[in-house]
Amino acid sequence: MKAIACTGYGSPEVLHLLEVPKPEPAADEIVIRVRATTVTSGDWRIRSLEMPPGFGLLARVMFGFSRPRQPILGSEVAGEVESVGKKVTAFKPGDRVVAFDGKKMGCHAQFKCMNATGCVVGLPGEIDFETAAALPFGGTTALHFLRKTGVRKGERVLVIGASGSVGSAITQIAVHLGAKVTGVCGSSNVELVRSLGAEQVVDYSQQDVLSLGSEFDVVLETVGSLDVSQTLALVRDGGRAAIIAGGLGDMIQAQFKGKSRGINVVAGPAEERVEDLREVLDLTVSKAFHPVIDSTYTFEEIPKAHLRVQGKRKRGNVVVTVG
Repeated sequence: MKAIACTGYGSPEVLHLLEVPKPEPAADEIVIRVRATTVTSGDWRIRSLEMPPGFGLLARVMFGFSRPRQPILGSEVAGEVESVGKKVTAFKPGDRVVAFDGKKMGCHAQFKCMNATGCVVGLPGEIDFETAAALPFGGTTALHFLRKTGVRKGERVLVIGASGSVGSAITQIAVHLGAKVTGVCGSSNVELVRSLGAEQVVDYSQQDVLSLGSEFDVVLETVGSLDVSQTLALVRDGGRAAIIAGGLGDMIQAQFKGKSRGINVVAGPAEERVEDLREVLDLTVSKAFHPVIDSTYTFEEIPKAHLRVQGKRKRGNVVVTVG
């Protein structure tokens, strides 16, 4: 099978189209014929090793010191079940599925093997593969942090980076929960964020976000544009905050700085739960949520997709179709 392999750390030139063995499923595994996948900020950071402050050495320990141990990147996939292991009963060849395998990656290939009891669910026929592939990362991350911060109906919620894959998902799902959402984005994305249901949209190039004051019940920082003190300055006393993108120091400091004002701070990576993927899929079917797709590339254009993500100007998700 064909795969895009990351043979070292650096620019997109380290990505190469290779022929690799097609996976065979173990007894409890399925093999998915990949129809669509994505390039996420996680793929870009692993490929380039451009990590938030404090995570550089940890990233090498996790992913490999001189080059990625898992050279095939990609964490989310939509496609059809190609084959199943002898113990698998939940899926059969031909089933349409969407899956999320963030830690193991391996989705930038024509076939992806994963445990049948992992984060993989059946895909309804009304959802196309490109839309499905854009669901897991942004959608499940949004659910995780909305759950951890306990967003409720009527609360004032500030989403910093509301046009990104995670921010656009948080905005839509928070609106679905009945929250009054203010989204922060750049000039070119104001209308997009408004269309997602935000009651107020702040263009950070025209207005200092800190001028909004500490008026929000919940603040979710999805892009790392504010430091901890700035983020917490926007939260009311006794409110909640989520540091979704930030340096290691920020995530540690946030816990201590929030305590003095009774602010509960959530930080760190999101959980990967099949229950969340099912909920994201249900929200999509009910039209409460739809992933924003910035652009679509062919499989061979994955290096170009990396450049788009690396530029930090994408809206929502960058999708890759796999023939």
